[in-house]
Amino acid sequence: MSARDLLPGSELCVHCGFCLQACPTYLALDDENDSPRGRIVLMKAIAEGTLAPGDDDANRHLDQCLGCRACESACPSGVPYGHLLEATRERLATVHPLPVVARLVLVVFASPLLTRAAMLGARVLRATGVATLLARAPGRIGASMAMLASTRRAASRAARAAPAGDGRRGTVATLDGCVMEGLFTAANRATERVLEANDYRHVSAPGQQCCGALHVHAGDAARARTLARANIAAFERSGADLIAVNSAGCGAMLKEYGHLLRDDPQWRDRARAFSARVRDVSELLAAAGPRAAGPLDGAPRVTYDAPCHLLHAQRVADPPLRALRAIRDVDLVPLPDADQCCGSAGLYSLVEPGLSQRVLSPKLAHIAATGAAVVASGNPGCLMHIGAGLIRSGATTVARHPVELLDAAYARTGPSA
Repeated sequence: MSARDLLPGSELCVHCGFCLQACPTYLALDDENDSPRGRIVLMKAIAEGTLAPGDDDANRHLDQCLGCRACESACPSGVPYGHLLEATRERLATVHPLPVVARLVLVVFASPLLTRAAMLGARVLRATGVATLLARAPGRIGASMAMLASTRRAASRAARAAPAGDGRRGTVATLDGCVMEGLFTAANRATERVLEANDYRHVSAPGQQCCGALHVHAGDAARARTLARANIAAFERSGADLIAVNSAGCGAMLKEYGHLLRDDPQWRDRARAFSARVRDVSELLAAAGPRAAGPLDGAPRVTYDAPCHLLHAQRVADPPLRALRAIRDVDLVPLPDADQCCGSAGLYSLVEPGLSQRVLSPKLAHIAATGAAVVASGNPGCLMHIGAGLIRSGATTVARHPVELLDAAYARTGPSA
C-alpha cells in the first residue's frame, strides 16, 4: 500500500518550506530531518516499508518532534501533520518502546485511582516545601521539582462580591483533568465560578477520566480510545449542553474524539456529537462577552503566551485575550513569538529535557523583556514548564491561568453587567 493509503494527508505536503520557521526543533537544531517536511519524508518511508520501523536515526528525529502543530498553522496545503505523527507513533510503539518514565506516567494517568494517589503525593511534596527546596537542583530532578513548585497557589480567596449569572446560556459540564484537578484545583474552581458569572449553569459529570492526549501523542492510541469512550459516556450522562475545557491539550484531544474513534462503528457518531459540544473556556467567555470585571489587586502587568494546542490545534486565538481584556485597567502587553512552543509538550520535558530547555530559553527571554509580573497561559503543561523556567532563572514573574486572573478580578469588586 502507498503512503497515501497508510498516512492519509501525507500526499498534501509539497515541501514548500513554509513550515520551517514555524518549527521550534528545526530552529533549535537546524536539521532538515527535524523539520515537519523532513519528518513527513521519514513517516512516509516507514509506512511504505522503505525504512525500517526500528531505524534508530529515524526514530530519534520523530521522537524529537514536540507535536506542537505550529506547522499546521503555517502550511498552505492543509497537511494534517498532528494526525500523521500520531499514526506513525502508534505504528512504531511495538518496535520502539517509550522510556520507562513515560510508560509509567501513561499507566498512572489511565487509572483514576493511581492518578489520585500520584497527585496526592505531589501535593504533599509541594505543601511540605520539598519541591521548592529542590527546585534549583541540577538535572531532571530539579526541573521536575521546579515544575511542581510553580503550581503553588494562595489557599484563600476573597468572597464573591456579586451573585452568579442567571444561567440563561445553558448548562456546561467541565472536564476536571488529571493535572488540572490534581495540581491546579484553584483554577478548576475559578473556571466554574467564572462560567457561572457569565450566565452559564455548571453541572457535574461524574465518571470522567483522563482525556487520553498523552497516550495518543505517545502512540498508545488503544488506551486513549478506552479513555475516550468512558468520557463520552460520562458527559452524555451529565446532560450538559456544552463541555468546557480549561486545558488546551485536553481540549484539542476532546475535539478530536471523532477522529480517534472514526473506525469504531458503535462509537464514532457519539464521538462526533460529543466533540461538537466541546469548547475551550475562553470560547465560552468570548461568546458571553465576557462580563466586565474590576481591576486586579496591584494592577500587575500581564502578558499572554498562547498554548500550542489552543492556537494551532484548536485555532483559538483571540478569545483568551478578550477574557483578559475584560479586567478593568489591565496592563496587557504583547509577548513576542507568543505563537512559538514553550517546549513543554506533555511528556516531552521529561523524556527530552535538554531540547525542551533549548526551546524554552527564548520564551523566557521574551517574557523578561515584557516586564510582566504575570504570564498567562491556558494549559497546565505550559504553566508548569514556563513556571519552572521562571523559578530556576530567578525571575519574579509568575505563571497563571487566564481564568484565575479573571476570577480574582470578579472576586475583588464583583462582575458588573
